[in-house]
Amino acid sequence: MKEDLLQKAYDPDTFREVGKQLVDELSEYLKETLSGSGQVLNYQDPQEQLDLWKKALSGDTPGLETGNILKHITRVHHPRYMGHQVAPPLPVASLMALLGGFLNNGMAVYEMGMAPTAMERVVTDWLCHKLGYGTSSRGILTSGGTLANLTALLSARRNTASEDVWNQGYSGGLAILVSEAAHYCVDRAARIMGLGEDGVLKVPVLEDFSMDTSKLPGIYQAARQKGLTPFALVGSAPCTATGSYDNLEALADFAGENNLWFHVDGAHGGPAVLSEKYKFLVEGIQRADSVVIDGHKMMGMPVITTALLFSDGATSYNTFSQEAEYLLADTVEEHWSNGAKRTFECTKLTSSLSWYAVLTHYGETIFEEYLDRQYDLARTFADLIRERAHWEVACEPQSNILCFRWVPLGIPSARLDEINENVRKKALGEGRFYIVQTRLKGTIYLRTSLMNPFTDKDHLSELLTYLETLGKANLADEEALTETEIP
Repeated sequence: MKEDLLQKAYDPDTFREVGKQLVDELSEYLKETLSGSGQVLNYQDPQEQLDLWKKALSGDTPGLETGNILKHITRVHHPRYMGHQVAPPLPVASLMALLGGFLNNGMAVYEMGMAPTAMERVVTDWLCHKLGYGTSSRGILTSGGTLANLTALLSARRNTASEDVWNQGYSGGLAILVSEAAHYCVDRAARIMGLGEDGVLKVPVLEDFSMDTSKLPGIYQAARQKGLTPFALVGSAPCTATGSYDNLEALADFAGENNLWFHVDGAHGGPAVLSEKYKFLVEGIQRADSVVIDGHKMMGMPVITTALLFSDGATSYNTFSQEAEYLLADTVEEHWSNGAKRTFECTKLTSSLSWYAVLTHYGETIFEEYLDRQYDLARTFADLIRERAHWEVACEPQSNILCFRWVPLGIPSARLDEINENVRKKALGEGRFYIVQTRLKGTIYLRTSLMNPFTDKDHLSELLTYLETLGKANLADEEALTETEIP
């Protein structure tokens, strides 16, 4: 009986039928979603979703049918999706993710992923070249910017700190310098490494939320006087909250003067190196010791695919120096092909397939076209906001991220946060648009990441009108409530 079930599960004809049906359904979903019809999401609270899928597993309701799943997801391909920094993946890249999942070549060692391992070398060498790195540079692909940033900082510690913490343990006193507006994963990585709160030296930001590099010398010297030894400096390209780029040239200068490892978190905006129009934003990135770039943000890849790139490839081999003879060959020639030597991961996704497929189908121009369009769109959106009364932007957009808020006249500043937060909650519940919010210097702002290449000026105008309608309705409800409370 069990043998019959296994044979059925692996039946090629069944797979062909189910696979064709899935592609047909996703093609219709893509057509409908790109047109802008329907909602971006049908929001339900976590408990409702949990109960739904518990029932589905028990057979009380429809379960794994694609249509049922599509009713309960966030449609990143929808032009009114303006939420988090997740790309609507290019269809060819998504198909490669399907291929990788089916083939299941885990890439623990070269023999477990020959083609994707070689493709990974091709893709990372190409990215290194685009960064302006020399021929000694090397890179790896890994699962997300958080893991990549942690790996980079471990490399920094191993190659610049006097202590061999990996092999001998940690005695304290190490620290990193990072903007107070940097992504939280950098702070998390430092704490995972045992640096503690004192080992994360937060540098204040300017009005545009980029790092205030003039503060670096003072913070560095104060740390030294406290007995701390800074070993790395992290630049944001850009910071997550506002999309503002740090001055990478200034950071590179300071890192060089003080023998610090210079790391750039370019998870979102590193692909600006591919843009003739916007590459000025990352001037100096070629001087970084390591750089992180997420493919699933501004390069149209499915989650989760990230490149970690080293200016000197040899330094990446020093990070993890433990032996596992059944995994790791002992010849220099084999090092690049056994990624387990340079990453936390042993088994990992064959994400190189997606990158390689996009490059072979469309060439690198598609990345430039996408980034230019989305960065331009944020500037258009800022202009639309300034044209309207009672709206303001947090700062001029440098990327495709924009923070803004509704500031109606006569409303005390203390209440504006609550009003904008309520507007966002109402919008989330209705599902017509998907935006998020952030807190900047204690103030709540609405936040858009313009990730969809089918979002246009009309959608953005519609968004502002819609949010203002929600805001006015919120004020009217509050006034009505106040009147009922008057004796």
